[in-house]
Amino acid sequence: MSLREKIEAGERVSFDEALSLYDMDLFELGSLASGIREKLHGKKTYYNINRHINPTNICADVCKFCAYSATRKNPNQYTMTHEQIMDIVKDASARDIKEVHIVSAHNPNTGLEWYLEIFKKIKTAYPHLHVKALTAAEIDFLARHYGKSYDEILDLMVEYGVDSMPGGGAEIFDEEVRDYICKGKVSSDGWLEIHKKWHERGKKSNVTMLFGHVESRANRIDHMMRIRELQDMTGGFNCFIPLVYQKENNYLNIKDPITANEILKTMAISRIVLDNVPNLKAYWVTSTVGLALVAQEFGANDLDGTIEKESINSAAGAKSANGVKLGDFTALIKNSGFVPVERDSLYNELG
Repeated sequence: MSLREKIEAGERVSFDEALSLYDMDLFELGSLASGIREKLHGKKTYYNINRHINPTNICADVCKFCAYSATRKNPNQYTMTHEQIMDIVKDASARDIKEVHIVSAHNPNTGLEWYLEIFKKIKTAYPHLHVKALTAAEIDFLARHYGKSYDEILDLMVEYGVDSMPGGGAEIFDEEVRDYICKGKVSSDGWLEIHKKWHERGKKSNVTMLFGHVESRANRIDHMMRIRELQDMTGGFNCFIPLVYQKENNYLNIKDPITANEILKTMAISRIVLDNVPNLKAYWVTSTVGLALVAQEFGANDLDGTIEKESINSAAGAKSANGVKLGDFTALIKNSGFVPVERDSLYNELG
């Protein structure tokens, strides 16, 4: 049986087989991934109406790929007050958002309560809103900085109203690469342990992969395999999100951006390898809206959402600072030959 026949039969691919897929013709690879997408989701492309809030850019860590942290090339430090955050939520809720997505830097000065109390305030004032907050990297930082275990931090998150976890901080799981690009940040084992514990609490999360910098193709496949292994154990990942590295204003000094061909191949291979993760997001913030729409032909079935405002990736050159209007968003999906379907944060269809 050929590798193509194996994939079409729905059989799981090995590490070596997955790596060899990069040598396949782009459109043949896209056809295989698209076939899997069609079986899972038909022509549906999911989106949600959400608001990203990045409350502080003061960070104890010094990741080389980051342009957002105020401790490196960004000299403009800020930390929002709870009143400022609640004003943003109030304004956004008037536009019928369904999710507040809160991630930020690892600020050693605010206190643990500053992180937790804002979740409780949002849930108290807007109980219908889904609060997606705190990456595993932030949880690891909070546990270390405040002398608590992962379990203690996760239990506090549940107590204070966090509904699900975003997938940030995963970067690339290979420790040699992590040592170079984000030394001192949560380890790959730590990241996976935090999500495993979160899933064991009956909660869902997403998982990312930052690619297009110094990692190898083999590093990417290793990353996917480790996700697949944990998903076999817990079933807790809603979505895989390959994030395209943004090259401006940071210390990795990558001269040439990754090609669209390589991005689409990585998307397609993700859909083939991660046979147990239901959704694949082409995060338009890091890939541009146009390429994210093309990725719907290469296995992706989700675009994230309207976002409204985004600070982390836009600091490194992404054209995402002010989000996308809902009407424009759905029109783009329709014009690409897909059916826009609004979802909630847990991929329940709305409307």
